[in-house]
Amino acid sequence: MKIGDKVSVVDEDLSGVVTSVNGNIVVFKDEYGFTHQYPKEKLVPKSSDLYENIKIVKKAEPKKNISKKHQKNALVLDLHFHNLVKNPNDYDSFERLFIQKERLLETLNFCRKNHLKRLEIVHGIGDGVLQRMVLDVLESQAGLDFYNKEILHHQSGAVMIEFH
Repeated sequence: MKIGDKVSVVDEDLSGVVTSVNGNIVVFKDEYGFTHQYPKEKLVPKSSDLYENIKIVKKAEPKKNISKKHQKNALVLDLHFHNLVKNPNDYDSFERLFIQKERLLETLNFCRKNHLKRLEIVHGIGDGVLQRMVLDVLESQAGLDFYNKEILHHQSGAVMIEFH
């Protein structure tokens, strides 16, 4: 610090212009004409060009990794038969329903094993046989809540499950 520099006092609302420097003691005059004495370590330079030559580096916000069990998106199981097998025409209706039920039970066990919180089951809107089978299986299960995805349950083609 030298005579003529503007300084501020740390932890106080006080600033002024340096009038003299005696070793470690700096004397400055505030805006009202009063003189004050402080050691150099209690003062900081009050200069507008102090930060002009410093480059600003923008860092990207770190992305928070979300585990699968805490993701907001539910796992989706589509029970439409053409999504489950290669040749859907090779099966009769009883075999179709049995395969769909097995896939549903496998997926429920997978969700429990991997601690997933939500599962969406798409059964479609039809004559209601598959929908009835899905609801029967879910009613027989413990540790889960389920509800129709849509407000009007007879128009819903999906059921949302939340595991405890």
